Amino acid sequence: MVDLSKYDLNPALILKSDGASLYITRDIATAVYRENTYHPAMNLYVVGSEQMYYFQQLKAVLTEMGLPSAKNLHHIPFGLITVDGKKLSTRSGRIILLDVVLDDSIEMAKKQIAAKNPDLPNKDEVAKQVGVGAIIFGDLKNERMNSIDFNLEDQLKFEGETGPYVQYAHARAESILRKAGDVTLLESDAKISDPEAWETLKVLADFPDTVKLALKEFEPSDVAKYAIRLAKAFNKYYAHSKILADDSEKTARLTLVKSVSTVLKEALRLLGVEAPDEM
Repeated sequence: MVDLSKYDLNPALILKSDGASLYITRDIATAVYRENTYHPAMNLYVVGSEQMYYFQQLKAVLTEMGLPSAKNLHHIPFGLITVDGKKLSTRSGRIILLDVVLDDSIEMAKKQIAAKNPDLPNKDEVAKQVGVGAIIFGDLKNERMNSIDFNLEDQLKFEGETGPYVQYAHARAESILRKAGDVTLLESDAKISDPEAWETLKVLADFPDTVKLALKEFEPSDVAKYAIRLAKAFNKYYAHSKILADDSEKTARLTLVKSVSTVLKEALRLLGVEAPDEM
């Protein structure tokens, strides 16, 4: 037993009286192994919020042991995920297997893509990108401490705050660039008189700070919400502007479209979601 009173924590039981190990025993051994083998800059434990007190104790024990990486050990808690309002539990047998969810999501995406774009040459590949991406994005768009009730159909919608909505905005931008053909994009400032362009430009400028904030707070939802905001701004710009009009500002508009495509793809990449060029 380790006295943790100076951390305002209860004593941590390391071994049972019969010598049997506990969760914390094995986590201590793992932390020491990681320290000696990988010399980590940071240890992140992504575990449900109900274990917050346990990880406070673990960090305190490792600090008492003098483990160098203890100071950069962080518990990244998250809220409860329910289905139909009920908690999942392996002990009670109420579980949903991830591979089943992914298969269902891919199949649902395939049907939607077939309806929207039946001539898409690589429908199976895109369906996998959209189906898997929808599950990842649907999880990470919520602030991690919030509890969510999982609904597969909601995750797969092409409208609203979903992964497919952001992916479709990226694909739309790429479609515009393909239609434009071989265009030399601008590397310097240029004037765009389209009123709707301003909002898109402002959102684009927020990307670096958004990523820094997400890293600081261990909050991937910052990036997901940003991607939604940029997709909405771009779709509004697309709806109100003649981007391919052959005038003096055409190259500047296409440069803006390319910037949107690049940033949306990078935001999705940071979340572990692919960005198909066609959907």
